[in-house]
Amino acid sequence: MDLGRRTPEDTERLAFAEMTVDDLDDMAALLGDADVMRYYPRAKDRAEALGWIRWNQDLYQREGFGLWTIRLRETGEFVGDCGLTPQEVDGTIDIEVGYHVRGDLQGHGYATEAAIACRDHARDRLGVERLIAIVHPDNTPSQRVAEKIGLRFERATTSRSGLPVRVYAARLA
Repeated sequence: MDLGRRTPEDTERLAFAEMTVDDLDDMAALLGDADVMRYYPRAKDRAEALGWIRWNQDLYQREGFGLWTIRLRETGEFVGDCGLTPQEVDGTIDIEVGYHVRGDLQGHGYATEAAIACRDHARDRLGVERLIAIVHPDNTPSQRVAEKIGLRFERATTSRSGLPVRVYAARLA
């Protein structure tokens, strides 16, 4: 496992960075957007957004990865977050690729572009052998992102919060 570079390689359009408290305004707006968070139990308030940043900072220290902010390389404009987190599904812990893109920037391929970089980082830098995405059954855009990066529908189950989810998975090794 090579933890030399802590973020995925930047893509043609996107740059990755570890979250810091300086990202709180952007993350609070993203995670507080009811449309962006419509497939979650609810949108998050500012304190919960700070908790999200702290959770990811803990993951960087403990695991060497987490969700990273994504910004447009050309302008530095905040796009969302994307990254890798350990997730327990049906008693098994797998590494999930997750992504949130600002509502006004959805539909431009940013989630797919970022998720490809995270998938490649998981495989090539972290040695992850199996990657999953946990997607609400009505969230067809996220299902398409999972499929575009090579994950295939594996099973339907229930999340820890009791919501129905679809698990997409692929072997990376």
